Amino acid sequence: MRALVYNGPKDVSVVDVPDAEIEAPTDAVVKITTTNICGSDLHMYEGRTDVEQGKVLGHENMGVVEEVGPGVTRLKKGDRVSLPFNIACGHCRNCTQGKTAFCLEVNPGSAGGAYGYADMGPYSGGQAEYLRVPFADFNALRLPGGTEHENDFTMLSDIFPTGWHGTRLAGLQPGESVAIMGAGPVGLMAALSARIQGADQIYVVDMQPDRLRLAEQVGATPVDFSKGSAEEQIMEATKGVGVDRGVEAVGWQAHDHSGDEHPAGTLDTLVEVVRATGGIGVVGVFPPADPNGPDPDMQEGRLRFPFGQFFFKGQSMGTGQCNTKAYNRQLRDLIIAGKADPGFIVSHELSLEDAASGYEHFDNREDGWTKVLLHP
Repeated sequence: MRALVYNGPKDVSVVDVPDAEIEAPTDAVVKITTTNICGSDLHMYEGRTDVEQGKVLGHENMGVVEEVGPGVTRLKKGDRVSLPFNIACGHCRNCTQGKTAFCLEVNPGSAGGAYGYADMGPYSGGQAEYLRVPFADFNALRLPGGTEHENDFTMLSDIFPTGWHGTRLAGLQPGESVAIMGAGPVGLMAALSARIQGADQIYVVDMQPDRLRLAEQVGATPVDFSKGSAEEQIMEATKGVGVDRGVEAVGWQAHDHSGDEHPAGTLDTLVEVVRATGGIGVVGVFPPADPNGPDPDMQEGRLRFPFGQFFFKGQSMGTGQCNTKAYNRQLRDLIIAGKADPGFIVSHELSLEDAASGYEHFDNREDGWTKVLLHP
């Protein structure tokens, strides 16, 4: 089968690899119809992780069941499914508590597994024609058949639940205000989620005009930090009160207005603009270490963080990857009911063979390249 593999920094290619196949009775094989390039794929693409050469990338996957193992009872060939990026066993302590992002069984020695990602287990990704799905009955979310809502449903594997998760970690309540750092796909999904949940004011901070236009499209107030301090703009807009909640949707490769990396810059801003006793949700990726990073602290997984101010203001912070299964069923139903349209961020739909070009354009943050879908 054809699949996109990692060869080295900024070097990916579509090649022939061994076919995905049933390896355990509880497996399924899914024919991929849509798989997305995620912003977190770029960490690997840029050589900022220890992902191994030859790894098939891709953790935002959906498709149609092609084959099931003898231990699969809920799924059958022909079922259309969304596949959470978290691979979870369904029976460990964390899984039974709904914390499927931190499964204790699928990636021994760590908490959590994922398709096609560094340090998240031996699993191939779905930027390929077919994908092996472990513990398929537990992990796959069934969708209505056909092709309707394809561009909306493909967001259920990761970024729509992750954006929702950011607002829940922050503790957002109806009628409250929120500042979201980053207008990339996850930040835009957090803005959409905040709107659905009844936020009063939504501020989205970025410096890319195309992304800020999309934030405005979902009812958020864009804050362009290339035109001045984001803190000052938000405090002025809120008459010095600040916001009730904050969501970090960028991660450790955040840049300041001059283009220099500032790993804690987004958190600095949120501690400043979130009111005393307010909440912050962090869903941007922060790895345990970044040996190749330019920041000496971040090379060891450490941040220079204004903990004193955070403590003095009595703020709270929730962190961690999204437990996708905690949200994807409800979000699927919001899409079906016409109350959520996460596919609005899609800018490009490419064939799998054009995936390397898609990575290059997306990584360069070229204008208009906001979300890239691949169709094997």
